[in-house]
Amino acid sequence: MSLPQLVLSYLFPPLGVFFKVGFGLHFWLNIVLTFFGYWPGLLHRIWVLGR
Repeated sequence: MSLPQLVLSYLFPPLGVFFKVGFGLHFWLNIVLTFFGYWPGLLHRIWVLGR
């Protein structure tokens, strides 16, 4: 990932997941997690980008 993508994915975690996997299950799951709170969405983004 480039630096602008990393910054955008930190500010809006579903965007980072989209850059990695596209419109898949993890993208929609991350949107739901981010809706319930920023930290669950951020932790899921870190998990998706790290694997």
